[in-house]
Amino acid sequence: MTKDLDLDRSPNPVDRHVGLRIRLRRKELGVSQEKLADSIGLTFQQVQKYERAANRVSASKLWEVARALRTSIAFFYEGLGDPAQHGANGPDDGRDTVHDFLLTPEGMELATLFPRIRRARVRRRLLDLVRTMAEEAEADLDETEGGEEV
Repeated sequence: MTKDLDLDRSPNPVDRHVGLRIRLRRKELGVSQEKLADSIGLTFQQVQKYERAANRVSASKLWEVARALRTSIAFFYEGLGDPAQHGANGPDDGRDTVHDFLLTPEGMELATLFPRIRRARVRRRLLDLVRTMAEEAEADLDETEGGEEV
């Protein structure tokens, strides 16, 4: 395999999931990337790379992360399901979109705040608003690509 091919590969879905779970737990505890990095003997840039799945987390480092974030190693794999029921690269069920969303500051904040809205009707209306805005953005993009002015 050439170096160019390695650069084109996207992260393994399991690595993305583990990185996201590290980020979620760290945010849940209010721990900065710098503080986590210090506690496990890394730079904050390395923690960023773990969270984005740009680098894989070794078994020993995941053990240290779990200890620093006061959780079990199993926490980082929750939600993946049974590995015997997935292909060689792990789950492939549209999770990339969710992971990409949660890796943005806005996505993380929205995911944290949305469940605090107790009234189901209000949550539904917010979802309808976001859906409408997304559909309008897609329609605008389609018109632009079709050569029409927006």
